[in-house]
Amino acid sequence: MASITPSHNIPNYSASDYFKFAIAGAIGCGSTHSSLVPVDVVKTRIQLEPAVYNKGMIGSFRKIIADEGAGALMTGFGPTLLGYSVQGAFKFGGYEVFKKLSIDLIGYDNAVNYKNSVYMGSAAVAEFFADIALCPLEATRIRLVSQPQFANGLVSGFSRIMKEEGIGSFYNGFTPILFKQIPYNIAKFLVFERASELYYKLVGGKDSLSDLANTGINLLSGLTAGFAAAIVSQPADTLLSKVNKTKKAPGQSTIGLLAQLAKQLGFVGSFAGLPTRLVMVGTLTSLQFGIYGSLKKTLGCGPTITIGSGGH
Repeated sequence: MASITPSHNIPNYSASDYFKFAIAGAIGCGSTHSSLVPVDVVKTRIQLEPAVYNKGMIGSFRKIIADEGAGALMTGFGPTLLGYSVQGAFKFGGYEVFKKLSIDLIGYDNAVNYKNSVYMGSAAVAEFFADIALCPLEATRIRLVSQPQFANGLVSGFSRIMKEEGIGSFYNGFTPILFKQIPYNIAKFLVFERASELYYKLVGGKDSLSDLANTGINLLSGLTAGFAAAIVSQPADTLLSKVNKTKKAPGQSTIGLLAQLAKQLGFVGSFAGLPTRLVMVGTLTSLQFGIYGSLKKTLGCGPTITIGSGGH
């Protein structure tokens, strides 16, 4: 259990605290991402085939159900649940690790003056490690969604890619995942921290609120963060969907393929599917922070580190 350092009430977390943060993050991310698989299927189809799925979110839902049956909307459920549970453990648990480490390294007073940098740096490093774990499962998910006849599910899809294309194929999308997820995670945690700070200030502080009201602040802050993160990361999300379906030309590098696809898409094309993604990311980010905050209390995690006023 975390002990409290008298100066600035900074907790000293134990390994058990970090494990609980990781468990809460895994449940929050895995449950929310997997519950929104139908929305993600529609978003991915719009990104990959905008000429075919050109009737917006509702029209695309109807087309997929009419052409392939309602079951098609659950394509990729297995890799989504497993991949984002693992990613959530690294993302949330890692963020707590690196935020505390940053404060320990530069001192609390410096952290107050540069708290935006602490939030951004902690989110970026945590996401880098999370993406290493996520990438093979995300590649499998996109393949299942973009090529419904490719395999029957997670195990068969993963095995077929490994057998036919080798382990390196799982990381074809690693560069665009980093371009997508690191700005996404920076926006997600930075905006969440600053939004919750603002909302708590508006209602007179955290300590006077009930558990239900605190959960409400977490949900509202998460929604704000989700909208910001979706917009920031949308072009790279579109590229990620494309790069996992497009084979490289002989001798072509991943960067070369990304440049080719970006040129083909153009500015407007890179934001294909944004309204759908705003709904998806806004909802799941709000729920993630709501679930994460509630589970931290249920699991008996150490108190969240709050960095005081100031910040660059």
